[in-house]
Amino acid sequence: MGPGNRNLDLEWLEDFIALAESGNFSRAAEVRAIAQPAFSRHIRGLEEWVGVDLFDRSAHPAALTAAGQRFLPLLEGVLGDLEAARIKALAAHNQEESTLRFAATHVLSLTFFPRWLAEIESRLHIGSLQTMSDSSRSCEFLMFQRRVQFVLCHGHVNVPGRLDEQEYPMLLLGKDMLLPVCVPHPDGTMGKALHAIGNAPPVPVLAYSQDSGLGRIMRTLLRPNMPKTGRNTSESDLQEVFTAHHAVLLKTMALEGRGIAWLPQSLIEQELLNGTLVGAGPKAWNIPVEIRMYRQRAEMSDKAEAL
Repeated sequence: MGPGNRNLDLEWLEDFIALAESGNFSRAAEVRAIAQPAFSRHIRGLEEWVGVDLFDRSAHPAALTAAGQRFLPLLEGVLGDLEAARIKALAAHNQEESTLRFAATHVLSLTFFPRWLAEIESRLHIGSLQTMSDSSRSCEFLMFQRRVQFVLCHGHVNVPGRLDEQEYPMLLLGKDMLLPVCVPHPDGTMGKALHAIGNAPPVPVLAYSQDSGLGRIMRTLLRPNMPKTGRNTSESDLQEVFTAHHAVLLKTMALEGRGIAWLPQSLIEQELLNGTLVGAGPKAWNIPVEIRMYRQRAEMSDKAEAL
């Protein structure tokens, strides 16, 4: 059967984008919620429809061929147009605007999103709203799959995320700060930390997981830049004793005295005021971050565009 003679299944196009994003057949199949053998058949079926191989399977991770690299941006444009057409058709059929769909990281869904939404609703009728709270990586996948229109997350200008790499439009909503904190020292000295940076090593650290956007920022900025900021503590002095992608869980462990956690200031304002958490290092260890909102690249409903 020659190229173009086989019927095209639109699901194959989504499968192609998932594999292009991950470079791993099993991971992409998991994201698409189908068995890997079926996923592999979908990719092969699409390649037969196109008439050429789109992936170099000898590479690890799987890499796009020259044909695949050319096909990807054109396909994204087509799918974006289809999504815009679907939204407009639904809006026309229902005689009302579509539901606004947000994905927000766990910490921002608790600290920033409620206040920001109240401010928006004071000047704009929002109507129905759907919000999903997850890790930064999962929020990115929801955007890539076009299951949400907006993503709310932390970011840093020197640490581009996958939404930046794919050039999704972004709006800066606010500022935040990652602060190294822990419980106060039991000797009662005002502001003295139990696990202070600069103490005799190893200093216990409560770290973010690989799926965490805050963890990605910290891994990129904190340790490689230590010599440039005059910090005396070396990477070997810091020992990761606990890992999680949820900042609230790291906060709980810090309050239990388990170690130092770099937590968003917006999450620990009350604890800093009442002294249950104190700074564990000088200001050179603080990491400024941005609060960002990303949107879909394709045209959205009138209400979403107004936002």
